[in-house]
Amino acid sequence: MPRLSVARLLIRTNPILNPHFTPPAHRTHHANSPARQSLHTTTTMARKTQEPVITKISTLLTADAKWVTLQKIEYLDQTGAARTWEVASRKTRAASTGVDAVSIGNVIRHPARKPATVLVIQYRPPLDAYTVEWPAGLIDEGESAEAAAAREFSEEVGYACRVVGVSPVQAADPGLSSANMQLVMVEVELQAGDAEELPPQRLEDGEHITRVVVPLAELYERLVEYSKQERTVVAAKLFHFAAGMHFARTQEYGL
Repeated sequence: MPRLSVARLLIRTNPILNPHFTPPAHRTHHANSPARQSLHTTTTMARKTQEPVITKISTLLTADAKWVTLQKIEYLDQTGAARTWEVASRKTRAASTGVDAVSIGNVIRHPARKPATVLVIQYRPPLDAYTVEWPAGLIDEGESAEAAAAREFSEEVGYACRVVGVSPVQAADPGLSSANMQLVMVEVELQAGDAEELPPQRLEDGEHITRVVVPLAELYERLVEYSKQERTVVAAKLFHFAAGMHFARTQEYGL
């Protein structure tokens, strides 16, 4: 089957990819909608005309790369043996903080609803797939992790938020990359009279992000279901958080 035909089939069969869920105007499917089964899905982007299709993959010289570089590390291991390691590193790391990025764990509180979290779904070219993630973004020069999280959360989700916790610096993928990050936990306090619809996003050119609100109590099971869908991958950091909550709740660990 031609690649484009597969993409069109995915549009029709995958609720994440279906263009009915990505109209040009602000639209939300509410918790009681059968189409979403208690998911709130909102997008503010141009209508899709097709699914993303990779047209070419070529070798990139590190001197020509804008965002990343490839290096070879030569080192002595614990026995004194000489060894080498190939590593990908970001070129954009803020010198003021030494940290690349933030991931934004979030809890949405409402007096009439269970605590929930906002996930973002977007196409990631390195995987040629849609990823289910928490909002995230790079830290700008001179910006704190807290400020970066508030900025990115406002842009991708639309809400102002309150920072409730910041993690130490964490390795993002230590076997492959020097990339690091911090997890910033935030809360949004909604009031009884607030609209159920998510507020407008402020996305940059080229960003196409779908927001999904999932009750925290259902997060693990929902991520497992997403993982079964075609061309859909759950980000490891998000799944690890959900699995930790799930197993702490279901196993007898004496916590």
